[in-house]
Amino acid sequence: MSERQAAVEQWTALDGGNKMNIKNPILPGFHPDPSIIRVEDDYYIATSTFEWFPGIQLRHSEDLKNWKNIGYALTRTSQIDLKGCDISGGVFAPCLTYHNGTYYLMYTNVRTHWYAYMDCHNYLITTKDIYGEWSDPIYIHSAGFDPSLFHDDGRKWVTSVLRRYRADENGGTMAGIVIQEFDEKTGSLVGELHHIYNGSGKITTPEGPHIYKKDGWYYLLAAEGGTEYGHAATLARSKNILGPYELCPHNPILTSRDDLSLELQKAGHGDLVETPSGEWYMVHLCSRPLPPFRRCILGRETAIQKVVWDSEGWLQLEDGSHSPKVEVEIPNMVEGQATPKSKKYLFDSDKLDFDFQSLRIPLDESMMSLTERRGYLRLIGKDSPNSRFEQSMVVRRQESFHFTAETCVEFDPTSERQMAGLIYIYDTDDFCYLRVTCNYHGKRILDVLTLEHGNPTYSPVKGIEIGDHRQIYLKLTVKKDVGVFSYSFDAVDWNEIGHKVDASKLSDEHCKEGAYTGAMVGMCCSDMLYRKAYADFGYFEYVAEDE
Repeated sequence: MSERQAAVEQWTALDGGNKMNIKNPILPGFHPDPSIIRVEDDYYIATSTFEWFPGIQLRHSEDLKNWKNIGYALTRTSQIDLKGCDISGGVFAPCLTYHNGTYYLMYTNVRTHWYAYMDCHNYLITTKDIYGEWSDPIYIHSAGFDPSLFHDDGRKWVTSVLRRYRADENGGTMAGIVIQEFDEKTGSLVGELHHIYNGSGKITTPEGPHIYKKDGWYYLLAAEGGTEYGHAATLARSKNILGPYELCPHNPILTSRDDLSLELQKAGHGDLVETPSGEWYMVHLCSRPLPPFRRCILGRETAIQKVVWDSEGWLQLEDGSHSPKVEVEIPNMVEGQATPKSKKYLFDSDKLDFDFQSLRIPLDESMMSLTERRGYLRLIGKDSPNSRFEQSMVVRRQESFHFTAETCVEFDPTSERQMAGLIYIYDTDDFCYLRVTCNYHGKRILDVLTLEHGNPTYSPVKGIEIGDHRQIYLKLTVKKDVGVFSYSFDAVDWNEIGHKVDASKLSDEHCKEGAYTGAMVGMCCSDMLYRKAYADFGYFEYVAEDE
């Protein structure tokens, strides 16, 4: 018996069955498409990262409530090449599994998906140590997306979406869920491809498949209805992994599509985990819209629900409904340490904190340094903030409706084509950027560049001249859908700058149709002259306020 199991049993005996509540979402902010496993007493979740690098964020928990960021699986360009990929392209829906001492991760790299054709390549990586390096990828196929690996009595199977390029009579391009055997020795698919699921018939477009085996049945859990407000999770089962699969009478087993008053919307795309005591939980995707436009500025988040198996062997939410709950009871758990919601990053290490990511590419020594000037993050400018190729940008997720982000920058531009500062970004077509730059006369100025659907505006139009001030303090304060930028020369007296920001526009609902990510905030430097202009950032602070 592990020390943790002993503590749980002791606590339960003393208290007669202690319980605690989890408040959803367990991973607030941009953490979509969760895949969960348990290894002994430890739980791990992998989530999608799309065009942000490193790829596939990994989190660890001992209690299903508190989740620590332990890094990323895709840390090298040999594992994932995102340069030039579409907005909301890149890493889709990872599947994390564990078998015989090895961790497995399947994922899709979507290069293009806004057009008639979709370039989506699927891969498998492995590791013996989830805190360590993962292998270079094994190519699986390019027939669809959302691959999932199932380990079954010495054999392995890959399920995924099959995507067609000619729409069917209903205008759809999804050809259902398919399965094929995977030979680990040769690293290739073998045998025939089998269609096993066309959806529940109540919704549309099945995706995100996962297979489980229980009591002699193979259970197929899938997402349906798209990842927007029609999203849902459905279930089917078969005695044979290749089917035929019968539909669950409770379908959809999870959805918000019928009740727009629920706090957790877009519920779907789930994965199951069993606790050591035999209880079952589903982690799933959700979003929390803000009135009046029902925009979800925190993106697609991760929540958890208690599920039970009924007398007929079908899965359903514990209360018998299909509506996601904001509070979920977890029995007989010893609560772990909560992850702080606020953090000040001092750049006193040789590596960036796991909270930070860059856009599409790793930042090498030609773009970033933590050692050139100790205690500072130096960003060496490359492409413009619109680029899908080489941007010097370091950002973290917005994880609260109310937050303040602050930094201090030293930057000496000589051209309007050089800029650096504090950026609040959804994608390269939609962001707000409080920046130090130059005007036409070579004077350093501060202004706010706002890009909406690729169209720029500047506020104030001529900027504010900052003279010889070396250290410029920059701040963004967001309260739900209203954001305010401000600046200071001493971190004491602050001055608002630019128009108020409509934070709700940095959302799936307002940005490019079909976008899937969330708002990020951080630091950026651009030098479109490629003269190695650099900006030094003294710190970055993210403070989540009470909501």
